[in-house]
Amino acid sequence: MNPDLDLGLERIIRAPRATVWKAWTDPSRLERWWVPAPSRCRVDRLDPRPGGAFVTRFSDDGVEFVSHLDACFLAVDELERIVFTNAIDSAWRPANPVPVPMTATITLSDHPDGTDYRIVIRHGDPEARAHHEKLGFAEGWGTVTGQLAALAESVVPR
Repeated sequence: MNPDLDLGLERIIRAPRATVWKAWTDPSRLERWWVPAPSRCRVDRLDPRPGGAFVTRFSDDGVEFVSHLDACFLAVDELERIVFTNAIDSAWRPANPVPVPMTATITLSDHPDGTDYRIVIRHGDPEARAHHEKLGFAEGWGTVTGQLAALAESVVPR
C-alpha cells in the first residue's frame, strides 16, 4: 500500500471466508450491506469474473433508485481476492466516475476467529486520495464493512 495514493481498512469478520465471499458474490446478499443504512441498494449486474460488470443503484427512500456504481471486475480469485475499478465502466469504456476514480482490492484470508478482511483503495494521484478521504472514506467503507460483518456473522451457526 502506498500511503500517498491509497486508503485501506482491515477487519476480522467472525465468519468463514466462504460466507464473506458469498456476501460479495450473491446479488441478494450484496444488496443487504453494500450501501450505508438506511439507504437501500439494488444490484443491476454482478458478474464476478475478470471483465465482468459490477453495477449498483441506491435509494434513500426505497422508491427512487439512482446510479451508485458502474464498474468492471479486474481480478476475481475465488475465496481470496476481488479487484474492481470504476475507472472503466461495465461496458469497458473509460469512465469519469463521481466522486473519484479508484481501484478496489478486497482480500480474504483465514484467521483463527474467522476471516481477515482487507480493503485497499488505490487512487491515481495524491489529490484524488485526499479528496476521497475528505469525503468520508473511513466512515463510508467502515460502515458497509460493519454491515457486511453483521450479515456474515448472522448466518454462522452458533
